[in-house]
Amino acid sequence: MKNILKSSLVYGSILLVISSCSKQQKGLGSTDRYSENIGFDFSDPAYGGLSKLSNSVELEAPNSMTYVEGGVFVMGQVQQDVMNEADNKPRTMHVSSFYIDQTETTNKEYLIYLDWLEKVFPPDNPKYKHIYSAALPDENVWNNPLGNDRELTKTYFRHRAYEEYPVVGVSWRQANDYCTWRTNREAEMKFIEEGILKPLFDNSEITVEGRNHFDVEVFEADPKLLFNGNYSIFTEYVTQSDETVTDSVSSETDKGNIKLNIDKFSPSPRFRLPTEAEWEYAARADIDNRQYNSIRGRKKYPWSSATTRNEKDKYYLQHANFKESRGNYSGIAGWSSDYGDITTPIKSFPPNAFGLYDMAGNVAEWVFDVYRPSIDTDLNDFNYARGNIFRKPKLDENGNVIVADFNTITYDTLPNGKIVPSELPGQIIKVPVSGNDTYLDLSYQKADNRDFADGDPESSRDYQEEDLDRRKSMYNSPVITQPVLDEQTGELVYVYDKKPRTTLITNYSRVYKGGSWRDREFWLDPAQRRFLEEYMSTNYIGFRCAASKVGVSHEKPKFRLFNN
Repeated sequence: MKNILKSSLVYGSILLVISSCSKQQKGLGSTDRYSENIGFDFSDPAYGGLSKLSNSVELEAPNSMTYVEGGVFVMGQVQQDVMNEADNKPRTMHVSSFYIDQTETTNKEYLIYLDWLEKVFPPDNPKYKHIYSAALPDENVWNNPLGNDRELTKTYFRHRAYEEYPVVGVSWRQANDYCTWRTNREAEMKFIEEGILKPLFDNSEITVEGRNHFDVEVFEADPKLLFNGNYSIFTEYVTQSDETVTDSVSSETDKGNIKLNIDKFSPSPRFRLPTEAEWEYAARADIDNRQYNSIRGRKKYPWSSATTRNEKDKYYLQHANFKESRGNYSGIAGWSSDYGDITTPIKSFPPNAFGLYDMAGNVAEWVFDVYRPSIDTDLNDFNYARGNIFRKPKLDENGNVIVADFNTITYDTLPNGKIVPSELPGQIIKVPVSGNDTYLDLSYQKADNRDFADGDPESSRDYQEEDLDRRKSMYNSPVITQPVLDEQTGELVYVYDKKPRTTLITNYSRVYKGGSWRDREFWLDPAQRRFLEEYMSTNYIGFRCAASKVGVSHEKPKFRLFNN
């Protein structure tokens, strides 16, 4: 009987191998385009040669970033509500896994960004004269009518002594633009390392100026829109007959008959500002004491301690850089308690359990969200974020995306008088989604959702009233008007709102989180939240970038907290 069973197993194994070989001989199952549901290899030309999936590997943690595994946590107030405002009530929130910078963005990193802008959009060229200046930090944030700035307005940003200090004087808009630039440079460097793209600044065939720079969204929409269709910039592309070509294209006809070998491309991260929920979750790092903190919401600081003192240090120094008391920013001479009276270099203090530095103290940080006093988990308790404006590429009459150049670029004048480009030459021009795009869509109904269900007129019961006075918004903020340029004097004329108002909260009010070098201990709690208009900046607000995790979001648990 045993021999019969053994023979059956061997015979079954032989049949399985033969079946597998048969599929391989037919071209089925030989690639990752094989359909288990249908039984065809759709990369085979006989079955259409369909290939919408890339051969790229899963996105790895970007440079200088840390992987933060998502999960549930109690978002909001953990200290006594001494003001009785009841605006930041504790609520249970879930955050998906993501990546976030280990440190705040430094002066050195931001100067590299400015250097690139100066090379690609020369300020002395009238076509681009506002682009470089729009990205400059406001170095005057160190001025004080009753203080001695010690020439920080001249030294803090550009002196080598401060290159590893966090950049300040950067508005929310500027921080957002930096994230977009970093996305494109990361993708460009990855393509160069993989041998797909030639280095651009060391290439005699192209001048990197204006529109001639790499943009990942343009590349994904239509690679032929990059570099005016100059495919010689790429090291490998294929013709319609799948014959690999590596030299320059010989004619305009050939340009229309080739495509890039996109199967070789690896995914690139899309950098952005972290949402408020992500930032608070990463700062708290409940992972180091999950049994008590994640469910009950008792953790007060990014570190696992009930005080700001680092009891593991024999000198009992502070865990963070903050203002300890009135007039006390760093302790006495020879006994400094937090290493600095203003900001300190990154990584001056130990990281939290996620490996993140300065999630309390040093500088506060911009996050993505538009500010509202309350966060309503009844509306959404998964990856909460307020401030979404859904946009789509602008198309020409032939249905092709329109890429901005110096002729089509437009500039906006911010309420503070700063002139900024709506997009850079070489980027896709985008417009808000229309009603046709959202018709019968269950996800969303309008492009601008900054005031979604927060007391705005469209969320009120009086929305259908013809009397506009009854359709008042909950946030009766001052009307922000753009200054008008007086053509005779060349000066900006500001128009001020004279109507009585009840709040300073607008759709341009952005949240910033964490305490800074000039804040008291109260603000070191990751749950605390403040707001500032997105075009304004200070000497105590910086930023760090984040990126979404692609693919598997959680690892299998290696242990259980409790026995079954």
